[in-house]
Amino acid sequence: MQVATREVDERPQQAGAAAAPTETLYRFEESPLLARQAQQESNARSYPRRIPLALKRARGLEVEDVEGRVFLDCLAGAGTLALGHNHPVVIDAIRQVLDDELPLHTLDLTTPVKDRFVQDLFGLLPEAFARQAKVQFCGPTGTDAVEAALKLVRTASGRSTVLAFQGGYHGMSQGALGLMGNLGPKKALGALLGNGVQFLPFPYDYRCPFGLGGATGVQANLHYLENLLNDPEGGVQPPAAVIVEAVQGEGGVIPADLDWLRGLRRITEAAGVALIVDEIQSGFARTGRMFAFEHAGIVPDVVVLSKAIGGSLPLAVMVYREHLDTWQPGAHAGTFRGNQMAMATGSAVMRYLVEHDIPAHAAAIGERLAGHLRALQRDYPQLGDIRGCGLMLGVELVDPAGRADALGHPPADGRLASRVQQECLRRGLILELGGRHGSVVRFLPPLVISAEQVDEVATRFARALRAALEA
Repeated sequence: MQVATREVDERPQQAGAAAAPTETLYRFEESPLLARQAQQESNARSYPRRIPLALKRARGLEVEDVEGRVFLDCLAGAGTLALGHNHPVVIDAIRQVLDDELPLHTLDLTTPVKDRFVQDLFGLLPEAFARQAKVQFCGPTGTDAVEAALKLVRTASGRSTVLAFQGGYHGMSQGALGLMGNLGPKKALGALLGNGVQFLPFPYDYRCPFGLGGATGVQANLHYLENLLNDPEGGVQPPAAVIVEAVQGEGGVIPADLDWLRGLRRITEAAGVALIVDEIQSGFARTGRMFAFEHAGIVPDVVVLSKAIGGSLPLAVMVYREHLDTWQPGAHAGTFRGNQMAMATGSAVMRYLVEHDIPAHAAAIGERLAGHLRALQRDYPQLGDIRGCGLMLGVELVDPAGRADALGHPPADGRLASRVQQECLRRGLILELGGRHGSVVRFLPPLVISAEQVDEVATRFARALRAALEA
């Protein structure tokens, strides 16, 4: 069985001092459910290896496992649960669908629920984009929306090459995987099917790929891209599109510089190249704006959306400018693109985000959490970089004794990040890792997290960091 022990820690707290000096520490031993999962599920399973929990109940920020232990969930379905677990507006929407005996799946046939969902979605998008937009319902995963985007832009342009960015993450299917910066999932596959992808450096300020940093690094990056698209001896075929995350999520919570995003839009528009923005994780108020690209004031050609758009249930769509709508009927299809319950819950969540001004709340409460982390950074040089926006934050852990890079920053420390994650779990805090070498601790809590809850998250993280360094 799994047991919990209590240990006394009377040292002063580094952040969020509301917690009592006595803390409960969970100790983990393999339960029967986890043992059967390990025996029967694929070796490709991932989260249970780092977060060995069997969950039975959840509400808001909290989840409870089968042993009765309660955890603060700052993973939230990798950003899917915008309003947390089992929010009342989501439950009410589900019940209404059932009470009304609505069809649960309709392929791409329309219904009043679907029509309301589209109107709600277009109402959230910038007006300059929405007034000339078309929507494609995809299979219920973000990676299928990315696949649809690849088909769309290649059909419309007659070109096949796509430009993607180092550190990017766009899904695990063959086409989307070809756009991924992380080499790990691609090594065993060799050549990917139909891969015509050229990778470009992303404006990762803390570890600038040009060794410059700041505005100088941003301008070098834009100059490189502009030259690549216009140099007749550059060796790269004119691309069908450029795909980008305004905030790289799995790549380590790296926000793109806003001037860089504006420059990227200017350059692609001048070259007649479609700009695809992947908002699968960053969309729907996560970054303090309804969509992350809005921080830069740009208008993309294509936006791919999933995770929070289904209001906790599986759903994915692609929204694009109508001049790209040149493909033929049936060019992209999928049995489960007509998930009516997900459309109902998605509409409920979208309306809640607007009615309660959740983007402003995410911005304010995210700054509160970032403030706690920056205060902690003053005492711990192992917190190399604290970055992100809204409630999409990351802490890059480093080894201060290691060899510094061109910008004077110490090397990433994935082992320390893993220890911190495990110490957080022992203290009832669920966090995930990302970035190069798994060195970035990521915070993706529900967007309705309160100030008091953020203070508690910061307190538990501070204690976990201290314990990981003393181990």
